[in-house]
Amino acid sequence: MKALNQQKTELFRNILFITLGSLLYALNFDLFLEPGGISSGGVSGIAMIIVYAAHPKFLTVGILNAMINIPLFLCGLKKIGRHFFFGSLYSTVLTSVFLDLFARILPVPAVELFGGVFMGVSLGLVFLGNASTGGVDIVARLMKLKFRNFPIGKIILCMDLTIAVITGVVYRDFNNTLYSVIAMVVSSMALDRVVYGMDYSKVALIITEKYEAIATAIDSQLDRGVTLLKGQGYYKRQDKMVLLSAVKRKQLAELKELVMDIDPDAFIILQDAHQVLGDGFKRYDRNEL
Repeated sequence: MKALNQQKTELFRNILFITLGSLLYALNFDLFLEPGGISSGGVSGIAMIIVYAAHPKFLTVGILNAMINIPLFLCGLKKIGRHFFFGSLYSTVLTSVFLDLFARILPVPAVELFGGVFMGVSLGLVFLGNASTGGVDIVARLMKLKFRNFPIGKIILCMDLTIAVITGVVYRDFNNTLYSVIAMVVSSMALDRVVYGMDYSKVALIITEKYEAIATAIDSQLDRGVTLLKGQGYYKRQDKMVLLSAVKRKQLAELKELVMDIDPDAFIILQDAHQVLGDGFKRYDRNEL
């Protein structure tokens, strides 16, 4: 029952992230990028170029975005799996609908380059939902399986730079290329920040004479593991025990209060820890970003 509830919670979380990310992506595209001919990269950027250059009568950016993604989805299904496929399909349909909807109802504002921030945040939310907006994102996700040490944002950036150059050629204004590159770099940084920056915990190093009582309290009250490290004070050369424990962010205040209640003279060092894997935290998944 517990595992089933956990699966439902994760499914709801993924749908929420994908929905919010897709909405923000389309809103950002129609408000800040497309009006000034600034490329977002990816399939939506290619669709924008086609609409501008060819003026197809019945094809919109949203429709083209959905059409171009079909073969890439089939590739994603084969290489990555059903969950990623259906999540990406949901995201692309939603994004395509929002692209055309917002294009009809939103006013055209002055173009602002912080659109790159929104683009990166929106893509990051979709990736956190274990999906993609389609197109280049799927290719980048497949490449990530091979180049495992490269951040996903940097992979997408390398691929999008080509589309930025094509945008400048089609619009006959290489200012568009320069602005697009700036937006893409900002987007890449924001994307990596959302995907990797949100997944962090804290590692606590606690130097105390009452290490047995504190270790027992951390184990029983916080349900966190504790490792005993042997240390030695520099000044008096006395042997000391150092507690090492990884805790979640929401447990930080409780940990400090717990330690100080037992030993007000304890010395605590707290450090950020990204992507903690193991019991009580995330499990390793070779397909993760």
